[in-house]
Amino acid sequence: MTKPSLPELLHAAVTAVGGTERPGQAAMAEAVAEAVDDNAHLLVQAGTGTGKSLGYLVPALAHGERVVVATATLALQRQLVERDLPRTVDALHPLLRRRPQFAMLKGRSNYLCLHRLHEGVPQDEEEGLFDQFEAAAPSSKLGQDLLRLRDWSDETETGDRDDLTPGVSDRAWAQVSVSSRECLGASKCAYGAECFAEQARERAKLADVVVTNHALLAIDAIEGAPVLPQHEVLIVDEAHELVSRVTGVATGELTPGQVNRAVRRAAKLVNEKAADALQTASEGFERVMELALPGRLEEVPEDLGYALLALRDAARTVISALGATRDKSVQDEDAVRKQALASVETIHGVAERITQGSEYDVVWYERHDRFGASVRVAPLSVSGLLREKLFAERSVVLTSATLKLGGDFNGVGASLGLAPEGTEGDDIPQWKGLDVGSPFDYPKQGILYVARHLATPGREGSRTDMLDELAELVEAAGGRTLGLFSSMRAAQAAAEELRGRLDKPILLQGEETLGELIKNFAADPETCLFGTLSLWQGVDVPGASCQLVVMDRIPFPRPDDPLMSARQKAVEEAGGNGFMAVAATHAALLMAQGAGRLVRATGDKGVVAVLDPRLANARYGSYLRASLPDFWYTTDRNQARRSLAAIDAAAKVNDQ
Repeated sequence: MTKPSLPELLHAAVTAVGGTERPGQAAMAEAVAEAVDDNAHLLVQAGTGTGKSLGYLVPALAHGERVVVATATLALQRQLVERDLPRTVDALHPLLRRRPQFAMLKGRSNYLCLHRLHEGVPQDEEEGLFDQFEAAAPSSKLGQDLLRLRDWSDETETGDRDDLTPGVSDRAWAQVSVSSRECLGASKCAYGAECFAEQARERAKLADVVVTNHALLAIDAIEGAPVLPQHEVLIVDEAHELVSRVTGVATGELTPGQVNRAVRRAAKLVNEKAADALQTASEGFERVMELALPGRLEEVPEDLGYALLALRDAARTVISALGATRDKSVQDEDAVRKQALASVETIHGVAERITQGSEYDVVWYERHDRFGASVRVAPLSVSGLLREKLFAERSVVLTSATLKLGGDFNGVGASLGLAPEGTEGDDIPQWKGLDVGSPFDYPKQGILYVARHLATPGREGSRTDMLDELAELVEAAGGRTLGLFSSMRAAQAAAEELRGRLDKPILLQGEETLGELIKNFAADPETCLFGTLSLWQGVDVPGASCQLVVMDRIPFPRPDDPLMSARQKAVEEAGGNGFMAVAATHAALLMAQGAGRLVRATGDKGVVAVLDPRLANARYGSYLRASLPDFWYTTDRNQARRSLAAIDAAAKVNDQ
């Protein structure tokens, strides 16, 4: 029997999911198949509505070797595992003459730990374990969550937190889960044979397609101990998120509260001398942190350096002593010791990293209203790490609706450790960039309006002209507005102002769960939803409920952001343009994601309004505009209002 062609397989899969075949999807599938066959790398931009999931799943399943798919959001992981993969596998089975298996794999703390559930949680204040179910009042929210988790543990097949609906608080989940460092290991644990995390790993070892998240991919790359099964092909969806997720995993943090917890956990398990030394070091660190002012530390201050050296040395002594001491009063000593060890090892690792002072790390103080001060350390760049760990052993396909910034892929490529496209060299990963376009007619479906007449936004102070403009636009649109703001403070100020001015419901991020907010926004066309730009990347509200997307200003990183300013400075010292490479690229990515909320289906129409004149007037404005969908462009405020009013009137006719 002849091998089925890729177009045949794609046709079968698209039919099975009830979709429409699109030229961009077919072009993407061909390019992915070619990259996989040639063991090459591909960056592919596929606009909203292309059907990119099938564009990579079909060639991946047809390839026959194991493929790992890493995504950034929970929503896409669910869509792949619950909808796209089951239907695609069913459709391809008769053509491939085999049934590819698929599985989901996440970090250990995403799964219910049966040991924690049945044996209790190591307690910080006292030695041994305590029964969290007895300790929490049954009438309290925590108590109710824990009782529901216990009932759920008898019926769940996966133990995956995301399969529990409605969910529970982070505090409740922490009582029934462990990190990989706290885990006893299947061979030592009384519940090892039934362990949900171990079962997920076993399923992944047998699967042809393993769906995971960016964080686990980063841990697999950074920590050296393989978490993911061996695979020949890696597909990174929502790839615009990868650098920030990898940076997050590679960032270390120390807080006085965290150090105190480690001291309490270790105190009963080591000799008095070792415990006292860690206690003294902890107190010294706390005194230094009381005076910490937020900002980058170009050099580690002397007092912090001494405090961290004392912490590092005391932690090392405790780690050595933890193995030897046995306190007969401690119940389930292995679990208690493992948790204490994990806490102390983290402190040792971060203290040592900061005191060693690598030129490739950035160190800074941060202050949080609720949690107080912390000292943090993050890599200046993760590009070298990604080049070495991501592209060495396998074929990698990176895809997103926003990878092409300012007209090419080189900006995103550089952040991933890739030389400009077409650069030859022995150790240089070869890659191709492909933009398969979008099925939407952006110039006919959307308008990009830049409020050129407004004052340039300053760092602080109220923007009354911007709020006036916003109110007029929302009024013209009849509600139907997604407001994307550069800070939570700006979103709150705008919501407060417009609630006083307009007779339209204004929903604000933080006043309800994200899911509830989006549901209520989609249900009522007059409703507006305001929040910060960075948290709305996954919002998908097609139709008449979202016909105006407003951005209050260009979302450059804050000038006092320690990591971004350090990265910018490093590019400048190497002879590059730090502002364009770091700040403008960051802003372009967020704006492209934000503008992408407007047109989600072929019938959608609307306006993206940017209330920052720099997008029209500044030199870098053309670079940012070239990163956005190809909407019809205007700076005429009357034109924008007339268009919104016409779109609103047409939507009202359709609503009747």
